[in-house]
Amino acid sequence: MTDSERVLKAFLDPPDVFDSPLEVLADEELTKGQKIEILRRWVYDASEISVAEGEGMSIGNGDLLRQIMLALKELDVEIDPTRRPPTRQGSYDRESLRQRKSET
Repeated sequence: MTDSERVLKAFLDPPDVFDSPLEVLADEELTKGQKIEILRRWVYDASEISVAEGEGMSIGNGDLLRQIMLALKELDVEIDPTRRPPTRQGSYDRESLRQRKSET
């Protein structure tokens, strides 16, 4: 699998390519923007799992969302909580996760 195929696969299904959000951070082949996009998409998946667990389905993955948010923090991403859609999953769109502007 080529690097571009791997990135596309990670965009579609992050846990199919990475075992944890920390692996995304450690991947030196990915750009910062690609890492943010992969983690953003993983937030949605983790939010769906959280909703399922809240409905009584035992999936045993409650810490995943926290790990993803910590990974985004490592990438110095600013999260705009007002941009969350009105769904049970919540999640974040591209405009809600932005790299912080460096202070000069």
